[in-house]
Amino acid sequence: MNDDCKFADLKTGVRLAYVEQGPAQGFPVIMLHGLSDTHRSFDLVRPLLPGRWRVFAVTMRGHGLSDKPEAGYAASQLAADVAAFMAAVGVRRAVLVGHSMSSAIALAAAATYPERVAGIVLLGAFAHFRDTPAMNELHAAVFDFSKNCGREFAQAFQESTLANPIPARFLETVVNESLCMPGYAWRGAVQGLIDFEPCDAARRIQAPAAIIWGDKDAYCPRADQRELRDALRNSRLFTLAGVGHALHWERPADTAALLRAFIADIEEPAVLTHAFA
Repeated sequence: MNDDCKFADLKTGVRLAYVEQGPAQGFPVIMLHGLSDTHRSFDLVRPLLPGRWRVFAVTMRGHGLSDKPEAGYAASQLAADVAAFMAAVGVRRAVLVGHSMSSAIALAAAATYPERVAGIVLLGAFAHFRDTPAMNELHAAVFDFSKNCGREFAQAFQESTLANPIPARFLETVVNESLCMPGYAWRGAVQGLIDFEPCDAARRIQAPAAIIWGDKDAYCPRADQRELRDALRNSRLFTLAGVGHALHWERPADTAALLRAFIADIEEPAVLTHAFA
């Protein structure tokens, strides 16, 4: 898990860190992390994905080694970064995989840039951010952050996403990544989520969607998953038993298997179209 990332300069004015694997002509999959995480959030899953795919894991603005402007954290602005990233790396259309915070970004991107989104996968997704106990608590906490959130908060925050142990070294990595996020970016990102209505965006999406949820998720209840499933016109809900909010850390093999199955159904028609074009 080395920091061997690349950087993309976007037309939205920010420079984003990312890692890439697979052939240049492979089917594009773009993986987007949760709040305070980075592209390394997918380090346990990426090695389990097909080598024929062109997989990107991106660090969003305000996080990790990416640029950290003082503004621009609305879901619509982060979705614009995703579209600009695709343009910067030469990807016309991709499947977006979004965890937690980035489930909102994936929804916003698919609703706003339908021509660029072949499908979406939502991991640990929220149907609502406003006036939920978890977001209210987080919204209050971030106003005390200055340079960063502090190690005690980062440790507790990351552990709260888990229902099962994960490798100690990986947990240390994600805690350290949380400490890279300045206080103003925490505040901007949290406010951006509170101002976003996931189901409003979901109702405008026609692309196929997979919702993957752990039934021990302390943040996103089962009712949210059903609401998102009903709002998305072409969606399926998959439940992982005994798994928490960070399901791709706890059960990377199962998460990867669901990604492979779902994306294969999108990939095959694209491959056939290309073959007979």
